[in-house]
Amino acid sequence: MNTYTYDRIEVGHKESFTVTVTDEDMDRFREITGDINPLHADPEYARAHGHKRCVVFGMLTASYLSTLAGVYLPGEHSLIHSVKTKFSGIVYVGDELTIEGTVTEKNDTFKLIIIKVVILNQNGEKVCKAEMQVGLIE
Repeated sequence: MNTYTYDRIEVGHKESFTVTVTDEDMDRFREITGDINPLHADPEYARAHGHKRCVVFGMLTASYLSTLAGVYLPGEHSLIHSVKTKFSGIVYVGDELTIEGTVTEKNDTFKLIIIKVVILNQNGEKVCKAEMQVGLIE
């Protein structure tokens, strides 16, 4: 876990990590949220609606934004204030996702950073983008 403090972060600072989405991730997400939409659980339903197999929950993909802030950028001292997210591609179980955040602004008054995030799949295709406002608690 990173422990960046506000004064150690500069505009342009980047951090990234990679995850592979598993069936177990889908099962745990479904159990936590109660989302039983067949698009995420029934391969025949997903195929009938134009997908090659079940689609990963969009909010499971977006949940990696929390990992980015809480573990990587800034890490231990983070407190997420807001997140704006746009899903731009489909994620399937087995996809390897790279989550990369770049600090684009700093607000000295509130010790707040703005992080632009992109999530890419193993083919380099953008599946999600986001902007996060993250405060630093020290």
